[in-house]
Parts: sequence; C-alpha cells; structure tokens
Amino acid sequence: MGIPPEPQRDAESLRGTRRSSRRLPRRAAAGRRSFTSTLTALDELARTGAKVSVRVTDLDRDVSVLDGDDFVTLPVAGLGVVPLLIEVAAAFDEGRLDPLEIVERSDVADVSLGGVWQHLAAPALPVSDLAVLTAAAGDTLAANALLERVGLPAVRARIESLGLAQSALLDRFRDDRGPDDAPHFALGTAREMAQVFASLVNSQVVSPAVSAQVAEWLSLNHDLSLVASATGLDPFSHENDQHGLLFVNKTGRDRGVRGEAGVIAGPRAGVAYALIVCFDDLTVSHRLRAHDAFRVLGVDLMEYVH
Repeated sequence: MGIPPEPQRDAESLRGTRRSSRRLPRRAAAGRRSFTSTLTALDELARTGAKVSVRVTDLDRDVSVLDGDDFVTLPVAGLGVVPLLIEVAAAFDEGRLDPLEIVERSDVADVSLGGVWQHLAAPALPVSDLAVLTAAAGDTLAANALLERVGLPAVRARIESLGLAQSALLDRFRDDRGPDDAPHFALGTAREMAQVFASLVNSQVVSPAVSAQVAEWLSLNHDLSLVASATGLDPFSHENDQHGLLFVNKTGRDRGVRGEAGVIAGPRAGVAYALIVCFDDLTVSHRLRAHDAFRVLGVDLMEYVH
C-alpha cells in the first residue's frame, strides 16, 4: 500500500458548484488527509489471507492519493454491471435500442440471487426500468435481461473501447456455476473501476449524454452499507443531499467477494474510489472483518472530501 505526497490544491474543481471557498488551515488539512486507518485495516485483512485491491484518485488533480495492488485483476461480482449499463445507455443514445421496449420476464434466463423483479407482479417491464432496477437494487434478473437484449459481445466490445484492458464481463448471473460455466460474472481491477467512475462524472464515457444517464442510474443505488455507510446518506433518497455531498456508487457481492466503486465529492475535494476484497467467507466474523475495512475507508474518504 502507498500514498503519494499530498498534492497542491491550486486548480479549480470539476464540481465547482458543489464546493465552497472555505479552506482548512494547512496543518489541519494535512492531519485529516491521512489514510492510515484504511491502510491498517487492509493490511490486517491481507495478513488473514484476503486479496485486497484499492485505489483512490483525487478528481481535481487526477493523481492517486491511495493505492495498493490496484492493478490486480479480481472477481468484482455486481460491479460488472457498470459496463453493461454503459452499453445500454449508448444503445439508447444511438437509437439502437428503444428505452420503452417491453421485455417479458419469462423470456429471461432465471436467477434468484437478488433484486426485486422476481417478487413483482408485473410479468414484463420496459428496458429503461430494467436499467433502473439493475443500478438501484442490484437486480440480477433485470441485469440478465439487459445482457440478453444487448448481447455479451457488445458489452465486451464496449469494455475494450473504454480502455479497460484488465476488466471483463464473462457471463450472465447464475444461481449455481457448473464446470462448463465461467467461474465468475465479471473481473476487474480497483484502478480501472475507479477510472470508470471518474470518467462518468467528468462526462467522458462515450458522450456527455451517456455519462449523465449512467451516473443518474447509479445515483439511485440503495446499497450504502459498505464504504457509503460513512456518508450518512439516506439509502433510498440521496440524489440531492442538503449538505452538498455528491455521491454515486455501485457495489458487488458474491461468496467471498466484496467490491465497491464510486465517486464522492464534498466542499474540499472530490475522489473516485474502488476497493475489492476477496476473502475466505468461512464465518460471519470473516465477513464482518471485510465489511469493516470498507467502512474504515468510508470514514477516511469523508474526512478527505470535507
């Protein structure tokens, strides 16, 4: 793990409308910009045998302020829907896909890992609603429907066009993976996941319209239980925070896999972040130890941006 020297804060923020002119005294700011607690938590995880990949990039300076094995490719579970959503938004924007096209649930490969569509009475939904369910509720059935509609080759081509050389969407969501199935839904690195979110908020993913659409979907995410738990935001309504906190994220969960990537911006700074942890999910204690590391990072990020 490593932290480069603190960058000079001499450039205008990309999110100037959400930032105040107030600045902390230099010594106070330096004391609050440390990721020491995060490094300690992640080192403890690594000593237990967990694989850890982390990246935090200051958006104003485009420099890493925290990184550790951020180039290592690991399973990312539901984080893999981000490039899928990008391809869906691009298809909407280019007219290749009608947002109101109806998809029948009975035509979609069945999966019950998570989400709400499987519990709804509606047997069919428009593609745009499926994108909302995928982003907001981690709906695996909705994600499978989107993947079947745009096609895995198109998503893989989109990943390549985004320059994500170490990321891949391998398969649809499945309740069980047999010997003939891909071992994981998706792979990625903390560096590339953070890069995608930075590009989204800077309107650099495909086009400003596509970036805005994907960011809007992801801003509805209900899972604020990991890094985002430190924000104090309402999981069900956090698009327009009264304290001026800009927050967009996506999480990924599978057995022995936890991942989160996003953007958080406050009055002092804005960062793109990603943390992926692969661990032996042997007991509740093992799982909670991994979750605690995400929450420690969340606290450090809040101190950094505020």
